[in-house]
Amino acid sequence: MSRALKGLALFFAFVVIYTISRHAIDAHSSSTTTTPPTTTTSVAAVTTTTAPGPASCAAGDFAGRFNQGQGAGGDVYASVTITKDTAGTCTLKGWPRLTLLDGQGGLIPATATDAPSATTSGAFLSPPQANQPPSTLTLGNNQSATFDLIYSDVSVGSSCPSAVTLSVQLPGGAAEVSVTAAPPVQACNGTLTVSPFFAGA
Repeated sequence: MSRALKGLALFFAFVVIYTISRHAIDAHSSSTTTTPPTTTTSVAAVTTTTAPGPASCAAGDFAGRFNQGQGAGGDVYASVTITKDTAGTCTLKGWPRLTLLDGQGGLIPATATDAPSATTSGAFLSPPQANQPPSTLTLGNNQSATFDLIYSDVSVGSSCPSAVTLSVQLPGGAAEVSVTAAPPVQACNGTLTVSPFFAGA
C-alpha cells in the first residue's frame, strides 16, 4: 500500500474514532436532573392539661349561725352566717333556699323572694354586698359566707308563727345546714326577702 493510502486510512480512522467518542460523551452528558434531598421535620405533640377547679360547696361542710338584726318600719333585718369546718376549698354562688320549722319540727309555710331584683333593689340596710348580684365565693377551712334576710313582724289578717330552726339549702345541693334562730323568726304572712351569699362573717 502506498504511503498516501496509508495516510488517508489513518485519517479516516481518526475521524471515525473521534466521532464515536463525541457521541458517547454527548449521550452521557445530554441531560442531568438533580433532586434536592427531602427533609422530614418531626414536631412533638403538646398535651395541655387543665387542673379542675374547686368543687361546689356542700351543706355538710358548714356550720350555721343566726345573727339577729334590727327592726325598722315593721320589718326585721337579720342574717345567717355559714362557716366551712372541713379541709380543702369549694365555691359558692347564688341564693339560699330556706325552710322554716317550728319548735316541734313542723313546717311553717313561707315564701322567699331573691333580692336584689327590679322590685327589691337596695332592700338591705347593710352591708352593701347584700344588694349586689351574686358572685362566686371560694371558701377554705374556717372561712365564712353570709346572706341577709328581711321578714315582717306585722300581721295582716294572719298569725305570726315562730320559726326556731332555719334549714338553709345551698345552691345546687339537696342537703341543708340547720341553723337555730334565737330569738325565733316570726315571719308574719310567711314572706321573706333573701340576699345572695356574700363573703364575710
